[in-house]
Amino acid sequence: MSPVQLPHDFEWGFATAAYQIEGAVDDDGREKSIWDTFCHLEPTRTKGASGDIACDHYHRFQEDFDLLSRYGAKAYRFSISWSRIIPLGGRNDSINESGIEFYNRLIDSLLVRGITPWVTLYHWDLPQALHDRYGGWLDVEESQLDFERYAKVCYERFGDRVKNWITLNEPWIVSIFGYATGGNAPGRSSINPQSTEGNTATEPWIVGKALIMSHARAVALYNKDFRAIQHGKIGISLNGDYYEPWDSQDERDKLAAERRMEFHIGWFANPVCLAQDYPACMREQIGERLPKFTNAEFDLLRKANMDFYGMNYYTSQFARHRDEYAPEVDFLGNVEECQEDKQGVSVGEPSGVHWLRSTPSLFRKHLTRVYRKYGKPIYITENGCPCPGEEKMTCEDAVKDDYRIRYFQDHIDAVALACNEDGSDIKGYFAWSLMDNLGKFDLATLAPLDELRFLEWSDGYGVRFGVTFTDYDTLERTPKKSALQLKSMFDERMGAVNTQSQTDGAEESSGKGARAHM
Repeated sequence: MSPVQLPHDFEWGFATAAYQIEGAVDDDGREKSIWDTFCHLEPTRTKGASGDIACDHYHRFQEDFDLLSRYGAKAYRFSISWSRIIPLGGRNDSINESGIEFYNRLIDSLLVRGITPWVTLYHWDLPQALHDRYGGWLDVEESQLDFERYAKVCYERFGDRVKNWITLNEPWIVSIFGYATGGNAPGRSSINPQSTEGNTATEPWIVGKALIMSHARAVALYNKDFRAIQHGKIGISLNGDYYEPWDSQDERDKLAAERRMEFHIGWFANPVCLAQDYPACMREQIGERLPKFTNAEFDLLRKANMDFYGMNYYTSQFARHRDEYAPEVDFLGNVEECQEDKQGVSVGEPSGVHWLRSTPSLFRKHLTRVYRKYGKPIYITENGCPCPGEEKMTCEDAVKDDYRIRYFQDHIDAVALACNEDGSDIKGYFAWSLMDNLGKFDLATLAPLDELRFLEWSDGYGVRFGVTFTDYDTLERTPKKSALQLKSMFDERMGAVNTQSQTDGAEESSGKGARAHM
């Protein structure tokens, strides 16, 4: 039986993040980000790993783009390092022309290959100078003005060729793991014994508002000054699991599942998609610690009408209600997160990291819920997994990634079903990630939140999410089976017939659409 079809113009490709792959942290005028500082703390918070070299993409991007061509990718999502563009970050600080030139080369190299660039402005790497100057995201007013200027520079310098913009990647992660648990940069927390600064009860909510308003300013600016000339589109990438009730017969667990998704997704999606206040359940639990929006800020949110909802999805869980009153440091919505339901049935097949289980049927529910609730076309801007035991495998074994192939097949089928049977408007899919890189995820517990879930780069170079095996000693790249099969998966679902696979290496086009930079 033929697979369920996707739209013929469905866009697909691979995704990465600057700090995880670029390296070259001291090259050509780049200054430190908060992740440079965090990765070099003593004692280590990242298992001794850093992005100092990473995959050395800064010097090897042509080789990596050859892989994109070989894999048949239509699009590539990457992030720009803010401190490579404006080393000190601020709206009155100087622009680094060497950094501009690096990203010009990246963009032009993609266009020469016929690959559409998708640019994320912020993937967690705030310039350290802004954190030192005024606390970074802890200053709602200053941070949004500096982000607006950074966005403007990017639109001005790259917007003639970049037509797809993502303002922020996973602001939930930035707020919670950076300022509640302390597991991510800048490592602020009042419940993490390794952290020396922070207030888990207040800081994540302040940071969340700073990110929301920074997004709003960047989108409003694009709409006002650049959209009519550049004809691009702009959105945001939000992470979030789908939650089912732990006990399907218990109304309290049904409410807990919905409340958990409101704390996870509604926190940001209500303001940025609907120009509305935070979910009522957040106001009820957090009270005065949750910053309010002024009338002027709501006006700005209305002007920041964006084109799409970027969805980062990996897994789903069960939510179980808690009877006790939520402590001030709770950020989950006073629920317990579980991977098995009341009957002990697993939410999905285990992967190579214990927090992620393959849940394609719930992915379909998640897509439909988000589309119906927020009304924006969806691009899946991250989806992927590590294979069981992959972190211990040799290259020869790791490239035989049948689990990842099955995960991709099942989740792409879920996308097609959501489009065809549920009426969801889904435009594209980016596999995470192009190559193994500086860690992506870890799971740990931390009192007093018994089931606290971590999503961290602080796992170093252990867990492998790439479709390309990276030898971290030699930096040699080796394609895994999944990388070479994704194209056929999409061809089968998009009506392509007898599509000839591309040969090893890149077959460069005449360069139409690219601009030379001297």
